[in-house]
Amino acid sequence: MGKPLRLCVVGTDTGAGKTIVTAALARAARGLGLAPVAFKPLQTGCPRDSEGFLRAPDVEVYREASPEAALPPLVLLEDASSPHLAARREGVSLSAAALASCVEDRLRSLSADLVFIEGAGGLMTPLNDSETLLDLFSLLGASFILAAPNRLGVLNHALLSAAALRARGLHWLGFILTRPSAGDDSDLDRRIRADNGEAISRMAALPYLADMPFIEELQSPCPDVRAKGWDRAAQAVEGAVRTAGRRFDGRLTSEQLLRFDRDHVWHPYASAVRPVRVREAVGTEKARIRLRGGEDLVDGMASWWCAIHGYRHPALMRALHEQAGRMPHVMFGGLTHEPAVELARKLLAIAPPGLDRVFFADSGSVAVEVAIKMALQYQRACGHPERTRLLTVRGGYHGDTLAAMSVCDPQNGLHANFAGLLPRQIFAPRPDCRFDRDYDPAPAEALADVLGRHAGQVAALILEPVLQGAGGMWIYHPDYLSRASELCRENGCLLILDEIATGFGRTGRMFASEWSGITPDILCLGKALTGGVMSLAATLASEAVAEGLSRRGGVLMHGPTFMGNPLACAVAGASLDLLSASAWKADVDRIERTLRLGLEPCRGLPGIADVRVLGAVGVLETQGPVAVEKLQDYFVRQGVWLRPFGRLIYAMPPYVISDGELGLIVRAMRGAAEEKQWE
Repeated sequence: MGKPLRLCVVGTDTGAGKTIVTAALARAARGLGLAPVAFKPLQTGCPRDSEGFLRAPDVEVYREASPEAALPPLVLLEDASSPHLAARREGVSLSAAALASCVEDRLRSLSADLVFIEGAGGLMTPLNDSETLLDLFSLLGASFILAAPNRLGVLNHALLSAAALRARGLHWLGFILTRPSAGDDSDLDRRIRADNGEAISRMAALPYLADMPFIEELQSPCPDVRAKGWDRAAQAVEGAVRTAGRRFDGRLTSEQLLRFDRDHVWHPYASAVRPVRVREAVGTEKARIRLRGGEDLVDGMASWWCAIHGYRHPALMRALHEQAGRMPHVMFGGLTHEPAVELARKLLAIAPPGLDRVFFADSGSVAVEVAIKMALQYQRACGHPERTRLLTVRGGYHGDTLAAMSVCDPQNGLHANFAGLLPRQIFAPRPDCRFDRDYDPAPAEALADVLGRHAGQVAALILEPVLQGAGGMWIYHPDYLSRASELCRENGCLLILDEIATGFGRTGRMFASEWSGITPDILCLGKALTGGVMSLAATLASEAVAEGLSRRGGVLMHGPTFMGNPLACAVAGASLDLLSASAWKADVDRIERTLRLGLEPCRGLPGIADVRVLGAVGVLETQGPVAVEKLQDYFVRQGVWLRPFGRLIYAMPPYVISDGELGLIVRAMRGAAEEKQWE
């Protein structure tokens, strides 16, 4: 069994019997030969002892049931009210992140098999004006046991609790019914109690772990009598402890997991036999990643630029859970469904005007493959079979599949190993007309020259608008893009814009093409489409492309098995709703101001070749390649997660990142530049 296994004991409400259940679980674990810990991080209603110190009544219960397991709380509040109210009255500041960090510090030094963490009240009990206990529990990397009083009214609370936890993507071990008092014993009461367990199990889809009766011996003033009562309580919940053991039996320790990963798991852009160091992530929340060792890192990458709303946003988790309960997947050949149609409707409503058709794919690379197929089939159907090549610019990146690789930078990109094996495309010079300077038309004229010499062969020009991503994080002038669009029309080729990285607000506009006011013939979308929850991409095309390709009965020869996956479409629809309802533009502007102010002082530092900022993107370009592992070690020590590569140290954080978190990222990047940590 992994050490320690964490189980949060939460209640449907105050008085659900959480403390008795937690103490009984600890005693049962001890009886099974395990080393348990019972811990309540936060307790209100703490009386003062004869010397004026606050006592923790629940810890006294733990201590009586299993003396070695009792751990004192982190925060004791005298006021017998909700944590947010008690803290306010007593001048104490509570936050989920701070409490979670303190819990990690407390648990790190323990030697235990099981840690039972008791909540205070129900899941949605407020910690402060904006956070609840569920926000704290979400950070703790635990499974959950629900303590529910077996009485009239429990079904509503139990079902709401189950839904709230699942909306965060968290795991229920199951529920335990309790009888905190003797209560009524009428025929009606017995029938209600008999039905509650079955109803919760069926309607909330929760395993029924135990039924703890009212134990009169626990009310006795005699310690020996109470000890017998605790034996009864432990016996009642012993099955729950065994279930936990079975659930996690064989779980790898962190060291074992990392060793197996090193020996058998192949990571992106890495050697299989000489892998780079990886760290085990165990939880995410908003703009943070938590590692197994307890490190709480601010994510400056938004999980490779896709988690724009932060991690585990309730609206996205709710959409995922609700759709999973209806229809996780169905083939898209010959069938359709509401999530796909609604997502297509929402995409076309915000896309550049003139795009009318949506083709769903699995990933960004596949969206590019589809776009290339569209362009080639379109030209052939329109009577131009000689147009078989693509034009692009150096410094670009469009994905890792074969056709997508062929239009990535052929020399300095990620795919030089495949030179000679890929289709031979046509490359123009990188558009070195900077976004932050007056427009220089020379790069566009160089593009015109290349296109003029190959016009009869070119099916389409493919570009990343304004911001080139993984190929170099280069930001070029929007007027170049405008001129490129004109050149395509003049020369009879299509314009494909790859907005997989730039779409959905990243550059300060919903789509980067809006900086130029143009509409492409084909638009590729991905990454942030689902808010970073699932893999999904889309290729949008104009009606002219759709009609041209379909001449003489032509059909687009592509059909991914998971095309239009209902789960992904439902989440993507919720993500677009979040964008439309949020102040994302103000957030991106705020991020841009902070990045610009914080990174600009790095310009001119030894070893720094350039500083670039646009929207929620900040880049430090170094004069030589960075030592990725050394630099990542430095960033983790600073409390941030950044993934540098080549000669680039950059950040593309979630839009919901706080000013304090963003400041941490900026200070870490600036510190790396000042100390030349990449060497």
